[in-house]
Amino acid sequence: MFDLLLTDSQSSARAGVLHTAHGDIPTPIFMPVGTQGTIKATDHQRLVTDLKAPIILGNTYHLYLRPGTEVLSSAGGLHPFMQWPNALLTDSGGYQVFSLSHQRKLTEAGVTFQSHIDGSKHLFTPESVVDTQRIIGSDIQMMLDECTPWPCEFAYADTSLQLTHRWAIRGIQRFKETEPLYGFPQHLFPIVQGSTFPDLRTQSAEFIANLGAEGNAIGGLSVGEPDEELYAMTALVCNILPKDKPRYLMGVGTPANILEGIALGVDMFDCVMPTRNARHGILFTWEGIRNIRNARYKSDFSPLDPQSTLKEDQIYSYAYLRHLFVAEETLALQIATLHNLNFYLSLVREARIRILEGTFVNWKNKVIPALSTRI
Repeated sequence: MFDLLLTDSQSSARAGVLHTAHGDIPTPIFMPVGTQGTIKATDHQRLVTDLKAPIILGNTYHLYLRPGTEVLSSAGGLHPFMQWPNALLTDSGGYQVFSLSHQRKLTEAGVTFQSHIDGSKHLFTPESVVDTQRIIGSDIQMMLDECTPWPCEFAYADTSLQLTHRWAIRGIQRFKETEPLYGFPQHLFPIVQGSTFPDLRTQSAEFIANLGAEGNAIGGLSVGEPDEELYAMTALVCNILPKDKPRYLMGVGTPANILEGIALGVDMFDCVMPTRNARHGILFTWEGIRNIRNARYKSDFSPLDPQSTLKEDQIYSYAYLRHLFVAEETLALQIATLHNLNFYLSLVREARIRILEGTFVNWKNKVIPALSTRI
């Protein structure tokens, strides 16, 4: 499934290729988040034609509730349902379920929760989550886990970790017992947990590594902990997980977070930040972070990014985009979303080029201060 092409001599950054039935994915890669079978505020076909996104992410919790497994099964899976030709990864829904702390009950069997849509009760088990993702037909599916909050007590994190491990064993067994439904192979990634406790992270990384899955994920981070903790736990886990398997850091993050994660040995990222921030008028650029609503852009007729390959970046000005946001026109959301996603995808593509050239670390250290600056 994964070919590791090169590891940087000055860091743990890696360039590779992730092989799926719906195309090869150059890594490191950022996966736009299409939670409910769509990237908010844009036509996802633009991601294929203009942004060249090789993979996006969907969510089992949301797709299970709406449109539901019956519709997805009748459609032949999520790929034909949403007319997406490239690869899909689905999160297990664990994060969404566990964020509903007042609407769920956790047991050894799984988690019982109330729908945020209509209050109906449902049960997710490690087995049912595999079954649901078989119906969705994602190229890469995630195991059910518990994402602990930050901060949390050591005892809670430990108990949660052991439950996640037991669920992983059951999930792998179910995956082995069942077959893909649509004629192409699927891959299952277990998830390392352990909050920000080094000994728990070590224990979990060793356990997950020994499961022999085709790829592994790092969960339970980017939930409010300081960046120093994020990087420390990521480095610890990456030093344990197999070098010949892809590593996926879930829910991360800012452009700086992504570049630092790449330097630590991560291959895959996802985050709602580029799309969510875009809908509030926040643009990520190579010069820094811009709030397009600021008055300074009222008469700034320079293009959003004349060097970009995205036509919106070349033809629309800051002044026009600001006007659209002030006027509450939906076109503003579309332009900003495409811009931010294009920037994130360009960021990881450039990182890959730099890794292959042997200039990654110097380049990363040079661009991060600007990327983190609010203009």
